[in-house]
Amino acid sequence: MGSSLPDLEAILLVGGQGTRLRPLTLGTPKPLLPTAGVPFLAHQLARARAFGVRRIVFATSYKAAMFEPAFGDGAAFGLSLEYMTEETPLGTGGAIRNAAQALSAGPDDPVLILNGDILSGHDIGEQIRMHRAKQAAVTLHLTEVDDPSRFGCVPTDEAGRVTAFLEKTPNPVTNRINAGCYVFKRSVIDSIPRDEVVSVERETFPGLIESGELVLGFADRTYWLDVGTPAAFVRGSRDLVLGRLHSPVVPGPTGEYLLLEGARVEPEAKVLGGTAVGARAVVEAGASVIGSVLSDDCVIEAGAVVTDSVVGQGARVCAGTVVRDAVIGDGAIVGPGNELQNGVRIWPGIELPERALRYSSDV
Repeated sequence: MGSSLPDLEAILLVGGQGTRLRPLTLGTPKPLLPTAGVPFLAHQLARARAFGVRRIVFATSYKAAMFEPAFGDGAAFGLSLEYMTEETPLGTGGAIRNAAQALSAGPDDPVLILNGDILSGHDIGEQIRMHRAKQAAVTLHLTEVDDPSRFGCVPTDEAGRVTAFLEKTPNPVTNRINAGCYVFKRSVIDSIPRDEVVSVERETFPGLIESGELVLGFADRTYWLDVGTPAAFVRGSRDLVLGRLHSPVVPGPTGEYLLLEGARVEPEAKVLGGTAVGARAVVEAGASVIGSVLSDDCVIEAGAVVTDSVVGQGARVCAGTVVRDAVIGDGAIVGPGNELQNGVRIWPGIELPERALRYSSDV
């Protein structure tokens, strides 16, 4: 597959603050959150490598200094990595333009743009081949969703040419949405103004369409997920552990759970549904954990039930507590007999006393 795409270069957009994922992102940028046992971006780097990408420029802004220690020069992934930082956030277009200074691609070469919060199973090689065959200015990955009203939608004509970028609307004209993976002709990136805040979705793409440039849509229905919310983040990790989306970097066989080094699950505990159990984490006898992300060094005590949730590093869920659709921050302690649900978020280091929070009326 890679042979027809020699030395392809990519830009990875990882500048966002991950506000919707707080408190998980207070200390860690979203792209570095452990997802099925490795930093989220590890899955993207491995996939890009599999499609012939050899060099990736990180476009960083929020907590920029944390990326290079995590991935280094990329040798472990068979990649060459560069890091470009925006002093003030420049939007998607500005970030791409800023990072492009580190590219070596020629004016007509394709440059792949990846978003640091998307998990996608689509065929990147096919997207690039379509872009090259039709000599497009930009080729966008479009994904088909059941409810497009929550997204802006992207209609195309019968030749695949994108005709408009429509904002969110109650009655969308198509169920195809911008899936956040682009192939740009290098010269088109160079036409984006430098050191200015520019949105590719609201300015660059509509501008190209208006001036008659060829903007193509590559549409498919493969696995696609924006991991921006806690529920979606948990689902992404779960799907990777279960093998619903293949990733070569999941550190163990796929199945009901993934145990990292030193993790301990007592024989009488129940751990199911694609749960990732972090390094040195402990799940005690009689506890039940389903479809959740347990971070390193956390403890789930006897009789606790954790479902569809994230438990932060070193956090403790005490006996008999029920945690459903919740986020427990790093180092927090949830005392016995609490009920946490409905998207509740416990900030790092908080200690909840026994029965401090309940949803049911029983004692």
